[in-house]
Amino acid sequence: MLQPKPTIDKLAPGTHGGINYSELRKLGIPPETILDFSVSCNPLGPPPGIREALGNTLIDCYPDSEASELKQSLTKKLNIGSDNLIIGSGSTELIRLVAIAYFGRGNLVLIPQPTYGEYEVACHLIDAQVLKQPMLKEVNFQLNTAETADLIQRHQPKGIFLCNPNNPTGQYLTKEKVEHIMSTAKGSLIILDEAYIAFTEGAWASSDLVNRGNLVILRSMTKDYALAGLRLGYAIAAEPIISVLKRVRPPWNVNAVAQKAGILALNADDYLEESKVKIQEAKGFLLRELTCLGLSPLPSQTNFFLVEVGNAAKFRLALLKKGILIRDCTSFGLPGHIRLAPRTLPECQKLIEVIKETRVCSHAS
Repeated sequence: MLQPKPTIDKLAPGTHGGINYSELRKLGIPPETILDFSVSCNPLGPPPGIREALGNTLIDCYPDSEASELKQSLTKKLNIGSDNLIIGSGSTELIRLVAIAYFGRGNLVLIPQPTYGEYEVACHLIDAQVLKQPMLKEVNFQLNTAETADLIQRHQPKGIFLCNPNNPTGQYLTKEKVEHIMSTAKGSLIILDEAYIAFTEGAWASSDLVNRGNLVILRSMTKDYALAGLRLGYAIAAEPIISVLKRVRPPWNVNAVAQKAGILALNADDYLEESKVKIQEAKGFLLRELTCLGLSPLPSQTNFFLVEVGNAAKFRLALLKKGILIRDCTSFGLPGHIRLAPRTLPECQKLIEVIKETRVCSHAS
């Protein structure tokens, strides 16, 4: 048979959180019974009224390729120009568009590790070379920005991916640190992935930086408004960069239902603020209870955090058999850690009960 180009032949798919439906079928577990703590989306569900309103969305016509109405709502909310914005089918699509538009064979791209695996997948798709900066030896896996600056000066990468707050560590870079990296990397395109910024403590306004350097800011409405099944995100950048990304964007890339949901979500006053309060309450509960159980949650500035458990794969399977899904961080190079994202307080209480039961059974056996 005809073989793909060597780049694709060597490509390994990324590992993600969320339900693995074939795994649940093998275990005989109905997907609807699972409490999913493995994804970091808003656990309160979409804003009220969205589900009902989507039933009236036209699906017999092609959607607006520019997502014009959604873009208009975003420009008002973000106080930016429409020329500084592009809408995507989730932020992961935008990651690939950036790689296709700006990187090529042999280009060097700096990616601190551990982080979201799709950055590396996007680079491999176009045969770019990845320079990894390990954070595993740093306190709480924080990014050593002085080392980052040194790597930039020595290797002059074409691109730099910065997940902020970082997935899976939850560590958040200050504005001063990002500015320092930008000033060092004047010849590089910096992709600042803020998929979890809505739930981050002490977040600063990154959009002020888009006209001060080669910067693309990625955001995810999937996470903010619990729209994972629809796929919706956007990028903010200077007009010349947005113009380039539009050239490689597929037509009709954001479906009509996602566009309508995004518009309705942005009009849901106070929804995000109310969500943040409840998520922080649930996160505080989990941190206290896990610490009392002798586990070791790591500090985090956003709505998810790492927990050291010993054997993450074994821990995950034990909880999954009891209807609880967590993120095994082996794929991040952290086989002893899991990642948890709080759900509602009663669901978090259920998680703690299941962990207690599982640990008791483990000790008994």
